[in-house]
Amino acid sequence: MATENEDGRTRRLDEVAEAAARAFRLLPAAPQDLPGPGGQGAAPARRISADPDTVERDLVRLVLTLVELLRQLMERQALHRVDQGDLTEAEEERLGATLMVLHDRMVGLCAQYGLTMEDLNLDLGPLGTLLPPAD
Repeated sequence: MATENEDGRTRRLDEVAEAAARAFRLLPAAPQDLPGPGGQGAAPARRISADPDTVERDLVRLVLTLVELLRQLMERQALHRVDQGDLTEAEEERLGATLMVLHDRMVGLCAQYGLTMEDLNLDLGPLGTLLPPAD
């Protein structure tokens, strides 16, 4: 029999699973995701090629995508802290300069490997793209 602590965790996991199921039911299917007349689904989303000639570039693309996702999350957190008034004016200046340098370095790394920032925005199929559209 589960202890009270385990039962509480199990109940919480069940609540999370139920919330996720509700969220996915709310996502509309895009026309290209619906089965065709012959019962065939849409073509799979573009995948990273495993071609030995491009494996380094593809790996760099994947790593830079993860770094860009983290950079954007840090930027949002920084903006939230600025909006909340948690930072002094000097801290805001330093944070803004750091985020600009980080963005410039990301652009430079992309250029070094022949990528654009748009190349880092992976298509997640029916969920949409990984990163929000560029402003």
